[in-house]
Amino acid sequence: MQQFTVPQFIDVEAKIIGPITTRQFIIMLAGVIVGAIAYKFFDFSLFITVVIFVFIFIGLFGFTKINGRPFHFFLINFAQTLKRANLRVWNNTMVMVDFDHSGSEVKPKMEKLRRPVKHYTTSRLAELSLIVDTGGVYKGEKEINGAKIKTIEENSELEIGDLRKFNQ
Repeated sequence: MQQFTVPQFIDVEAKIIGPITTRQFIIMLAGVIVGAIAYKFFDFSLFITVVIFVFIFIGLFGFTKINGRPFHFFLINFAQTLKRANLRVWNNTMVMVDFDHSGSEVKPKMEKLRRPVKHYTTSRLAELSLIVDTGGVYKGEKEINGAKIKTIEENSELEIGDLRKFNQ
């Protein structure tokens, strides 16, 4: 059997100048160019303000990682989340497509497949809550010849306690 080498560390970026990667270097270079243009065209106080904001953006986009991913991926995912609908509704219609034996497609029929809705009465809900509350000791009512009979598990603690009470 032939063996292949599996590439590892594919998410590690190449370092070009010390610990600086190519992406970080390009971002820093763009920031320096914006700072130089701001120095050339603005007065000193506006230049300082612009350079502070540019350095903040360089720090965010060049060096900040959120969940191990660069900051710009975080911004893209955040924008997509804001754009997406808050409520998602499942469309449970099923499209059935029939084919002729000749191979041509017939118009699709839309069929709604739905599970029948079970409506429990108040007495049935009370009975279910009693089964849950007793931890399954109470088994519910069974109907025999039209008469409802309450059933309790034979080897339950409840029955043993009742027997002790009667024996005294």
